Amino acid sequence: MVQDVSFSAEEGDFVAVLGVNGVGKSTMLKCINKINRSKSGEILIDHQPVSSLDNTELAKQIGYVAQNCQFSDGTVFDSVLLGRKPFIKWDVTAYDLEVVQKVLQLLSLEKFSMRNVLELSGGERQKVAIARALAQQAPVLLFDEPTSNLDLKNQLEVLRIIRDIVKQQHLTAVVTIHDLNLALRLPTNFLLW
Repeated sequence: MVQDVSFSAEEGDFVAVLGVNGVGKSTMLKCINKINRSKSGEILIDHQPVSSLDNTELAKQIGYVAQNCQFSDGTVFDSVLLGRKPFIKWDVTAYDLEVVQKVLQLLSLEKFSMRNVLELSGGERQKVAIARALAQQAPVLLFDEPTSNLDLKNQLEVLRIIRDIVKQQHLTAVVTIHDLNLALRLPTNFLLW
C-alpha cells in the first residue's frame, strides 16, 4: 500500500525513485498509469486527472516499462511498433515506421529488428521494452527498474539515452532504481522512500 505520496515533476525532469524493496515504488508507478486504482488522492498529468483519461488517451500521455515485461511471439520491430498503437487509426503510416526505426537505432537494436523477440536475452528484451515505450512519444515516461536485466555497461548507456531523450524532447521520466551509485550519475531529482 502506498500512502501520503506527493511529488511533482516538470518537463525535462529525470526523477529517480529510490527505496527498499516492498515500500511501494512499483505500486506508485502502477497507480500513475491506472494499472492499479488509487483509493484516494489525485494523480494529474498536465493538470488533467489521470482517472478521466481512457486507455488510448492515457497511452498517448504515458509510456510505461514494467519491471518484468512480457512479450508475445513476434519480431523486435513489431514489438516496438506496438508502442505506436494509440496513434494507429487504420494502418501503420510511414511516420510510425520512421519512429520505430529511429528508436531501434537509438538503442542499438536495429541488427535485431527481424529477430524473434523471444529469442533475445533478458537484457536485450529489456531494451526492446524501453524502445516500445519511447516509440509511444508520450510526454511522461515511467520506468520500473529499467536496468534490472542489463549488464553494467548497458545500465549506464540506457539510463543516459533515457536522460538525453527527456532533456532534448522536454519529456518527464520517473524511474525506480535500486542502485544508488547508478542513480547518482544521472537524475536531476530524487524521490526517497
